[in-house]
Amino acid sequence: MAKSHVAALVLALVAGGAMAQQQPVMNWESAALAGAYKENISEDEKVAGLSKLWSEVKYNFFDTATLEKLDWDKLYLETLPRVRATRSTEDYYRVLTETVAKLKDGHTNVFPPQELHARMFGVPLLKTLPIEGRVIVTEVYDPGLRAKGIMPGVEVVSIDGSDVKSYAAREVAPYVSASTPQDRELRTFGYQLLGGAEGSAARIVFRDAAGKQFEQQVPRVSRAARKAAGANPPSFEFSMLPGDVAYVALNSFEDDSAADAWMAAFDEIAKSSALVIDVRRNGGGNSMVGYKILATLDTQAFMTSRWATRDYKPSWRAWGKEMPMYSEAPDVMQPDPKRHYAKPVLVLTSAATFSAAEDFAVAFDGMQRGALVGEPTGGSTGQPLFIKLPGGGAARICTKLDTYADGRAFVGVGVQPQHAVKPTVDGTRAGRDEVLEAALAQLQAK
Repeated sequence: MAKSHVAALVLALVAGGAMAQQQPVMNWESAALAGAYKENISEDEKVAGLSKLWSEVKYNFFDTATLEKLDWDKLYLETLPRVRATRSTEDYYRVLTETVAKLKDGHTNVFPPQELHARMFGVPLLKTLPIEGRVIVTEVYDPGLRAKGIMPGVEVVSIDGSDVKSYAAREVAPYVSASTPQDRELRTFGYQLLGGAEGSAARIVFRDAAGKQFEQQVPRVSRAARKAAGANPPSFEFSMLPGDVAYVALNSFEDDSAADAWMAAFDEIAKSSALVIDVRRNGGGNSMVGYKILATLDTQAFMTSRWATRDYKPSWRAWGKEMPMYSEAPDVMQPDPKRHYAKPVLVLTSAATFSAAEDFAVAFDGMQRGALVGEPTGGSTGQPLFIKLPGGGAARICTKLDTYADGRAFVGVGVQPQHAVKPTVDGTRAGRDEVLEAALAQLQAK
């Protein structure tokens, strides 16, 4: 190509780029589809909100195979009359929540308006978990409930006159967004089982270790009140166990506090003979928080997850061309230049290990620095796209598929531990931490 032609082309490209820069960025969130809360928003708003949600999922949800299997367009048509039939904003958001739950993705959810939270998200001052096919109380945060015989280890037999499994299937499971069976079970019989209006109470029949059944009313309080009662552990916990084993619980990556506390305690942690890191209660946050901690465990660089997202090109669709996923190689994280923990390390996981905590588990597993002990993780991570909905609510849609650096799947299946250990009912009643016990036994056997 002659230089004059090259110069002309460069000028044209520069001019085109300048024109592109002058064009306004598209406003994806106009006020027209994000009206304020009313007890019963208009039918037009309800239909428009469903339509927006349907469209955003159709073009942004990472799992196109699920959209095809569900026939997302057909589900949209089936949901339209249900939306029109709602007589309140609360009922409308329940329909949207149930619809999105059919996508079976833990990072794709509907969030009702703040004004409805007190009616929909009240919680009891206790915690339940599914253990060995039963629903067991594992934590009780209210001395008043303990005084009534509701102690860790008692079994939930029925709720409001229905056996616990029938109640959960009817009142809870349809609204659960989860990517794996273990996450769905945890949410159905744990996080969401006893939710309801603040100030209301669940009528629960319990069964103790001796087989005696008793009924109690269990009040629901706000999430803030539950947190104040001690339900939310700190992001970082550190203690020394017998044998000079350091135990560190990383309970949240929502902010930098866990990494900051790790760095502050590192010199003490480094004195240990071995290290157990517990992410069984970590629901995620920012993956970089966990990577900062992992950077202190090896002198070698390590890789994070590989990721992919849909690469929609309207012209390609018009031409009938396939549109493959766009993907990028994993990031490579460098070791901490100042800190290095060289002793044996184990990481404890559970179905409650979720999102950024799974990114942590995947990177640790890929480092081959130690073993994972416990249960498969929740199997859901990715980058959510948040959208506004009429009446003051919102939704998020998972736009990114993450895998191990070598392409192995963990979304939809969970990160699998090398040493599988599950809590038992007897162990829970005895106050034992069977997963931690198994980890310590592994360290002793080395």
